[in-house]
Amino acid sequence: MTELGRSGAQPSGRDVALIVGGGPGISSSCARLFAKTGMVVGIAARDPEKPVLQNLEKTHGVRRYACDASEPAAVALLFENIVRDLGPPTLVVHNIDGRVPGIFRKDIAEADPIMVFDTLRNSAFSAFLVGQQAARLMRDNKANANGVKGTIIFTNASAALKGYSLSGAFAMACHAKSGLAQSMARELMPQGIHVANVPIDAAIGWTQEDGTRAHRRAGTTINDNMADPDHIADTYLQLHRQHRSTWAVEVVLRPWVEKW
Repeated sequence: MTELGRSGAQPSGRDVALIVGGGPGISSSCARLFAKTGMVVGIAARDPEKPVLQNLEKTHGVRRYACDASEPAAVALLFENIVRDLGPPTLVVHNIDGRVPGIFRKDIAEADPIMVFDTLRNSAFSAFLVGQQAARLMRDNKANANGVKGTIIFTNASAALKGYSLSGAFAMACHAKSGLAQSMARELMPQGIHVANVPIDAAIGWTQEDGTRAHRRAGTTINDNMADPDHIADTYLQLHRQHRSTWAVEVVLRPWVEKW
């Protein structure tokens, strides 16, 4: 685990990717794809000892870091460690849902204010902290041949587009993340830093041990009715590679059969 093993400097000329919010879905798919394309990859989670993250380290050389992304000092330390171990990041993905378990399906009269605050802190505030540290570093990056210094991508959700009933806390968090991304894009894109917000309007079905794709609440994927995290990762890589003359600021992803 990289937090303890501090050897290894950034290979010359290679992209350094940091994924904040490590799990078996989008984060793992991004880590695998980025590593396969030659990037040096770090992944951060509150629990970096998750088996799926250990496997990424073994199979793709992904460096693991412990980080509570809702804590300013922890996020600052994470980026310090990334620069020390891998080099300045050129691609940062914030992939944190942020909802605490007890806030699901709570009407506005019953929602616990502490859980609401924790959801905002885990999601939108952590996005701010990660985006802030990424921006500070990327401004000093040397621009590539396309004139780009880096890419910051925020994973978002359907609640960024529409506030669902019994989901006030999450709607607040997702709308806040969208506003943050828009503000950062207007500020940073003229400085050569691409900022993109990606609301995923779907359940995300990731591959299970038996080869099927499933979601813990929505069940097993049937006929591509759920978003495939491998293809979400494809979109993130494409965003990172977009020419600056046609940068996308917001890309909404949904399966072909999704009702919207």
